[in-house]
Amino acid sequence: GDDGHELTPSRSSPPSTPEGNTVAAQIIGTPPGLHRRQCASEEVHDLVFPLFHERLGIRRRVIDTYRDTDLLKKTDSIMVLKSMMNSTKLSVLCLLCFQNTLFTVLRRYSQGVLRENYSKYEVLLVGEIIKIVYSAYKIAGSLNQGEKVVPKLRYLLRRSSKMAVLALIYGAMNILSFVSLRNISAGMFTIFAQLKILTTATCSTVMLRRSYSMTKWRALIGLFMGVLLFSEPIWNRAGATENPQGGNTALGTAAVLIEVTLSGFASIYFERVIKTDPEQLGIWERNYQLAFGSMPVYMLFILWNEGGEVGYFGGWSVVSGMVALLGAAGGLLVALSIKHGDSILKTLATTGAIIFSATLDHYLLGGPLTSIMCIAGVQVIISICNYTFDASPPEPPLQVVTTPTSPSPDASDEEKNSMLKAIGKK
Repeated sequence: GDDGHELTPSRSSPPSTPEGNTVAAQIIGTPPGLHRRQCASEEVHDLVFPLFHERLGIRRRVIDTYRDTDLLKKTDSIMVLKSMMNSTKLSVLCLLCFQNTLFTVLRRYSQGVLRENYSKYEVLLVGEIIKIVYSAYKIAGSLNQGEKVVPKLRYLLRRSSKMAVLALIYGAMNILSFVSLRNISAGMFTIFAQLKILTTATCSTVMLRRSYSMTKWRALIGLFMGVLLFSEPIWNRAGATENPQGGNTALGTAAVLIEVTLSGFASIYFERVIKTDPEQLGIWERNYQLAFGSMPVYMLFILWNEGGEVGYFGGWSVVSGMVALLGAAGGLLVALSIKHGDSILKTLATTGAIIFSATLDHYLLGGPLTSIMCIAGVQVIISICNYTFDASPPEPPLQVVTTPTSPSPDASDEEKNSMLKAIGKK
């Protein structure tokens, strides 16, 4: 009633009938049968609308999450750029690129202009001797007080089995290179050799469990295509695609494919030993071990080749000595680049050196530099930048947020119950 007390029917009240409900509805001003529907609608409203607000809040949080993700991507890109510009990594990679450029141009000058006929295996052997001497000097400078150099070097040689495996892999790669060039053309060999970029990334994914974003994979494929086009004067010149007489194309192709696979495996194997080996030897200790393991391999090649066309250690000059010195410096810088970066960044640095060395070769030694090479060089530089400065993680899959619809007031009780159950499951 108006006084706030609940009205209860008296015992003498007549039983409820449809006619009685109609009269009561007319007295309070409500159409017949609507009172029940309004109560049901209010119950649905009380259950559904909180869920509407909850789903709306989820949708807003999802939108805010993606906005925060975009902001984090931009922030990560800026941080990566700053770290690259202010770290030892950039210095080592630039030095490696500069060393590869000078090494390529000087070797081109030595063998292409001066026509020096020294054995390349002798150059590699002398380079390994230089690496041994320099690594032993660095090891001696890092010893603790009272620790002697000779026992330390002996200990490293006894523990050099892992680096000996790597030296054998490098020797096998030289043999496979020789076999492939005896059976396929130099142009085909050059094309297949560019696959080292992709095999290194694949071995890194398999052996080190690294995950690369799609941007990085596209950059690596673009880098592969750019280097392939940049070497167009080699594989597209007259007679470059003609196989050697009596050569076996299938054997040569299989040999070069195994070589590029071993190249990627060797790079990642070296990185894994440096970074994850339980013994945790320093970079100079590993270089010392690798140089000692490589010396017997190159000695065997020199003996097998009988010293080349001019005999043992014939045809040497000051220029060839500088080539050996730069080769030794390249080996040390490769190890440093892997320690401070990774094998992919090392590959990017050596690939970028191809562009600079070809440019210097053109202006200093009259080498080729066509319009196709210029376009390919731009493609290589863009791919290197896309890979290096990409800090975005793989994109999360998009989730579709569905919004439930409100049940109509005229819906049946079964339809309302089924809709409420569906909302509860979501």
